[in-house]
Amino acid sequence: MGSTRYDIDARYSRASKAGYGTKSAGEIFTQNAKRMAHESMNPNGIAFRESRDSEVHPYSVPIILGLDVTGSMGHIPHELIREGLPKLMGGIIQGGVPDPALLFLGIGDHECDGYPLQVGQFESGDEELDMWLTRTYIESGGGGNAGESYLLAWYFAAFHTRTDAFEKRKQKGLLFTVGDEPCLKTLPASAIREIMGTGQQTYTHYELLEEEKKKYEIYHISVLHSDQAIRADKGWKELLGQNCISIEDHREIPDVIKNIICDTFKNKTSGISENRGLDNVQML
Repeated sequence: MGSTRYDIDARYSRASKAGYGTKSAGEIFTQNAKRMAHESMNPNGIAFRESRDSEVHPYSVPIILGLDVTGSMGHIPHELIREGLPKLMGGIIQGGVPDPALLFLGIGDHECDGYPLQVGQFESGDEELDMWLTRTYIESGGGGNAGESYLLAWYFAAFHTRTDAFEKRKQKGLLFTVGDEPCLKTLPASAIREIMGTGQQTYTHYELLEEEKKKYEIYHISVLHSDQAIRADKGWKELLGQNCISIEDHREIPDVIKNIICDTFKNKTSGISENRGLDNVQML
């Protein structure tokens, strides 16, 4: 994975033909009609998702984007496929990080949803990233249990990813979750077994956060579009401090992520050719 480039011109042309700018979420995210997750995104039995260096991307930067696909947040993937994803990838590359490898996660609620975790692959190419994003099932579930399973993103990244960035260069990746609810406080071993196929230990969200920090810098983008979201934001700030970024307009998500990534790696990519990977990326 990750051996293709992100070509903005090709992406815009393909998106126009596919009707991303005009079609409804239901027309684009076809798993919604089937009311089930795509089999390729079922985490059960997955050993690892890997972000590896390649000839095209010799300094791969692993990025995980965990999208809350419950009822109040289900519009975010639609916005990303319409405009946000090319803005995000183009901005990262133009910002001096030519080798991003992005993995999508779909996050629900392990206490009440049928598909609380969906898992893509680390990818760098425009066609591949569109494929994984549009395969996501927007379950629109969640429940009245005061939280969603953002800690599943931490669990998966901590125990089921491998990256050359960390193994070769001791360089942490970046993990972003996006949502409007608190984080559920416990991930039982029984839920892990049901979702992943294996699992013998129950974790608190604090324990998973510490495991995750070994390999990733962790951020949460808190979307403040309701009074409930504002209340949840206070808990996230207590948990992550300045790594909780609060926004009122969900259209800011690509710029927030792009700025964090570029700021993080601006002093670590000085040896990389400025032109590599930027040939087909326009300034956005």
